[in-house]
Amino acid sequence: MSDRAALLRGIRVWLAFFVVSLVLSGATAFPLVHELHWTEDLFRALSVPEHLPVLMDWIERVSRGLDTADAQYPFLLYGTDWLAFAHLVIAVAFYGPYRDPVRNIWVVEFGMIACAGIVPLALICGPIRGIPFWWTVVDMSFGIFGVIPLYLVRKKIKRLEALGAGPKAGPVAVPAPAG
Repeated sequence: MSDRAALLRGIRVWLAFFVVSLVLSGATAFPLVHELHWTEDLFRALSVPEHLPVLMDWIERVSRGLDTADAQYPFLLYGTDWLAFAHLVIAVAFYGPYRDPVRNIWVVEFGMIACAGIVPLALICGPIRGIPFWWTVVDMSFGIFGVIPLYLVRKKIKRLEALGAGPKAGPVAVPAPAG
């Protein structure tokens, strides 16, 4: 396998991993109420309340809040539907670098910037919304772990670009009309 083919394969594998992660993350935002009930049941079956009571208290509090919102103010959950949709739309954007990594490196860089933005968002909005700090750390981990595959992809794209592979971004030549 040539260097170019190996780099392209590595880029596509990491991008596929990232896209699948985004899709799963987004898809799980749709059934929040049911997921929290399943999580509570699972945690009880695993004796989490005895070992991590703070975590169980938080899960139960969130579950009560979602139950109340679902029963009395279901339109609030529409916001999480849009959150899920945004994850899916962002995942689609990564088809560009999958198809032509050198030309569409900007999508990968955009993703890296978005991952970096998760940290200040969590640190600012978490306390405002009453989120426990340890859960804010969990939220920040999505940005920290999300940037890793994108960083690796960017490095591979830069190496691919150095090999002179792939079309360069720039003006498109348009043939002059005949006659």
